[in-house]
Amino acid sequence: MHKKRWKVRPANRALQEELGSKLNILPLTAQLLVNRGLVEVDKASSFLRPDLASIHDPMLMKGMDRAIERIIKALAAREKIAVYGDYDVDGATSTALLYLFFKEIGVDVMTYIPDRLTEGYGLNAGALKKIAEAGAKLVITVDCGSSNNDEAAYGATIGLDIIITDHHEISGEAPPAHALVNPKQQGCAFPFKGLAGVGVAFNLIVALRARLREAGWFKDNVPNLKRYLDIVALGTVADLVPLIDENRVFVYYGLKELERTERPGLRALMEGSGLKGRCDADNIAFQLAPRLNAAGRIASAGIALRLLTTESPEEGARLASELDGENSSRQRIEAETLEEALSMLEGHTDNGIVLFSDKWHPGVIGIVASRLVDRFAKPAVLIAIDKGVGKGSARGIRSFDILEGLKSCSVLLERFGGHKAAAGLTVAADKVEAFRDEFIRYANRVLTDEDLMPEVNIDAVVSLEEVDRRLMMEIESLAPFGASNREPLLGLSDAQIVSTEVVGSRHLSFKVKQNGRLQKGIGFGLARLHPVQGKGYGIAFSPYIDEWQGMANLRLRIKDVMHGFVKPLT
Repeated sequence: MHKKRWKVRPANRALQEELGSKLNILPLTAQLLVNRGLVEVDKASSFLRPDLASIHDPMLMKGMDRAIERIIKALAAREKIAVYGDYDVDGATSTALLYLFFKEIGVDVMTYIPDRLTEGYGLNAGALKKIAEAGAKLVITVDCGSSNNDEAAYGATIGLDIIITDHHEISGEAPPAHALVNPKQQGCAFPFKGLAGVGVAFNLIVALRARLREAGWFKDNVPNLKRYLDIVALGTVADLVPLIDENRVFVYYGLKELERTERPGLRALMEGSGLKGRCDADNIAFQLAPRLNAAGRIASAGIALRLLTTESPEEGARLASELDGENSSRQRIEAETLEEALSMLEGHTDNGIVLFSDKWHPGVIGIVASRLVDRFAKPAVLIAIDKGVGKGSARGIRSFDILEGLKSCSVLLERFGGHKAAAGLTVAADKVEAFRDEFIRYANRVLTDEDLMPEVNIDAVVSLEEVDRRLMMEIESLAPFGASNREPLLGLSDAQIVSTEVVGSRHLSFKVKQNGRLQKGIGFGLARLHPVQGKGYGIAFSPYIDEWQGMANLRLRIKDVMHGFVKPLT
């Protein structure tokens, strides 16, 4: 049954006692903070109580002063500004953020998001030519541009000043832009490097508003930037950046803004997604982001941008409905691609996966690559070939830096970029097989069987008696959950699985008993384990409150089970 390695974080009794007494929290909650590296009382307290006043000075970002000076010059001369984004949720929200802010302060602003299929990621010469012809003098990129050296140089030759704001890794020389604002560039003093593109864009408007306020630009109505955090939270969660430091603050307050947002498109999207009342990071990740992403994957990211910026409830409802339809199409295409990819993997034994086809839609291969990583625990690259060119999406695993994997094959690639967990690439069709062979050789060389065994990292072993309402409330104070701040995973030792029942076709409901206490749980995607019953089981789970028809009940979200997991609880 079991092919995963369970690892339990060691308990630190001294820190549990110190943090527990000074912060008035349970020892278990104190241990959850320790597991997240929060061992000092003041830092733990700040984590539990995020504060907008704690965000860093945006002027610490290298290039920010030069960027702000050029924007203010554009405002004074009443120049048209173009905001150039990316077609994913981070790009669309970043574009919407700057567009809405500039509109609020009376700037002539236009937007441009390239087409995924015909133009690809980042700046391109044809788009810059169109922008110049439309009368813009200043281009501000969001969530892209760090690898567009040739395009930035071309922009200067046609009279465009380009400010690049981005968060992707910079390999080699920095692009010759008027200003580069990217916390990952060499020599940048900004203390947090994990921002999404929309987080960098938000820092830009924080700095710009401060400078404009000093200059007396605003008569009475100073823009309230807190109102923009609904958009910032959307892009931050969707881009899977670490939900710590500034990102945690942005998403914590952004979720509150999202719940009461007055943006007609967002309201319609939330209603169409079945979201009522409270909104959390999972709602963004699994309901809102896929719908917004479907536009850039299957149709045009312009739909998502219009939905985020429209002032018309009627247009908002129409666009939300359109995105819902595009998301359904995306799900169907994704399912077909996954089925075909799985059939290509029959008998597969290598440590890496590289698959390609001229029938695949490039908009879904990244999602399918992630599905294959989840299923096989191996790095995966999927390539969609069209007109002699392969566009690929690559996903890594905990023990394999996917960007390093692509660098090992760089001589065969036309371009590539991304980060440790996810990357994109372009490769000539006649070099795809050679790339596959080289990538798999590299994966076979650097990965061991132990590297390929998925880990179940348990924060603490508990008893069912400890899982009560107070613990739930304290766990909720650690939210929003996401990358680098995962929802706590607890473990039961020597528990009895009383019964299981398949729910739908993929999920499994559980009845679990320990020391006379019976608890219900649900295991999403665990139907393959049915039937499972008996004593002596370890259960890895996250507790949650199930609200149904006015009733609120404590439940277990079961992630894994292992027979024979018996660990002392003291």
